[in-house]
Amino acid sequence: MADPTLDPASNEPPVPDSSGTATYRLGVSRPDLPITDLPSPEEVFGVRKIGPRELVKYALGPSMIALGISIGSGEWLLGPQAVGQFGFEGIGWIIVVSAVLQTLYNIECSRYVMATGEAPVVGWGRVPPGWILWVPVSVFIVIFSFIVGGWAASAGQGLYALVHGEVPAKGAEEPRIWAIALLVVVFLIAAGARRVSRTLELANWVMIGAILVGLVLVCLFVVPFGLWWDGIKGFVTPAAPPDGITATQIGGLVGFTALASGLNWYVMGHYRDKGYGMGHRTGFIAGLRGERVKLLASGVTFPDDARNRAMWRRWYRLLLTDMWAIFFGGAMLGMLLPTILMARAVEITGTKPTQENVPTFVAAALDAEYGRWLFYLALILGVLILFTTQLGIFEAMVRVTTDAAHATSPRLRGLLEGDPRRFYYPFMLVLLVIIGIILHFALPVSLVQWSANMSNLGALIYPFMLMYLNSRLPRPARPRLWHHVILLLNFLFFGFFFVNFVADFIGDPLITF
Repeated sequence: MADPTLDPASNEPPVPDSSGTATYRLGVSRPDLPITDLPSPEEVFGVRKIGPRELVKYALGPSMIALGISIGSGEWLLGPQAVGQFGFEGIGWIIVVSAVLQTLYNIECSRYVMATGEAPVVGWGRVPPGWILWVPVSVFIVIFSFIVGGWAASAGQGLYALVHGEVPAKGAEEPRIWAIALLVVVFLIAAGARRVSRTLELANWVMIGAILVGLVLVCLFVVPFGLWWDGIKGFVTPAAPPDGITATQIGGLVGFTALASGLNWYVMGHYRDKGYGMGHRTGFIAGLRGERVKLLASGVTFPDDARNRAMWRRWYRLLLTDMWAIFFGGAMLGMLLPTILMARAVEITGTKPTQENVPTFVAAALDAEYGRWLFYLALILGVLILFTTQLGIFEAMVRVTTDAAHATSPRLRGLLEGDPRRFYYPFMLVLLVIIGIILHFALPVSLVQWSANMSNLGALIYPFMLMYLNSRLPRPARPRLWHHVILLLNFLFFGFFFVNFVADFIGDPLITF
């Protein structure tokens, strides 16, 4: 029987580093991982026992940040737009497939984070040929995909309508000013935090709770049972895509259903900051109000022994609970409610939403049918939904860049004096200015569709990188064969839509309906 302490790449036992500490070789071009014990959940969260109350209060939450992003882009914009134009049949089941594949993909990304304490963007540097290619490429893909700011522009439209009591005119400048103001609010939230990840988590608990309760109440009041049933049936009934919809539109929908398909990894670093597994050993990004915390430039891992195998299983169960109960369950509810509300708005108006008016289409329809109070309630919900996306995406772009720069540049770490906040906050301000300029150049929903299809690009790259990394983790953390099959399905499903997007952009789409 093979020795479980052998290094999977070299088939040799771990070698002590210069300090005498045993290390674990993982991939290329990055430092070996020091070996130490996994902490217990009780140690990380400061409780005597993880019961149901402690589970909700302390242990769950990183997926809430991901859910906050997902509900704004796919669930409030692209999903309702598609259903409003084409109905539920042939669209709903695609949404469910996307959400299931993305949840499983998220679990594989988070597996690496828990086993090493490294954010995924740092882990990509261990994949051949090494960090000098994969780290800057990964940062570029994330920035390029999300910097267009469609989520910010859509939030600005909703806030304009909330302030003025009317839908903004086409091309109006003031909604863009509101969008920039909301970006400033995101900066202030991050600046006022003691621990950035925890503050985002708590903000999303409050906002998403209010959003889902509000949507349920509105839907119960205005949506007839028949539309509820059509929406649920559409989720579970496979059917061909409806006539007239393009594969590019479907690609945008599947790319931003749940989160961001192949680029979901850019949010999974929050498990490190939450302290899941070895993330507790590597540190986190503190807020300006928090104490300075050392963030390790490289990760650590754990030995393969009985105690750590048992502890890994406990952490993995927490991850599964967080992902399936909060992320998947919330994404499904977050997609069902806005889409049936949009279907009702189409019934009321006899018209279909367009790219120009989808952020405020439902509010305008409810205003005409039920009065001003529902107009304002729908707008408040819409602004909250889009703001949770704005909060998560904006911060995540800054976080990914900070993690990458801090991990790969000893010179920068010296300039920062070990405090990543000195890069994090100035870069957030620079990004705020750039997004404020870019969002002037296209319609909000077309910007979101661009981002969603660019997210599918990640599905052509990162599933294979995850296979490489996760198969080399300490034996208790390694995935089973079926996990690799799931990653291949992500590659095929989301990758197809990106290839179609490119073909459509330069000529003709691969398929039409």
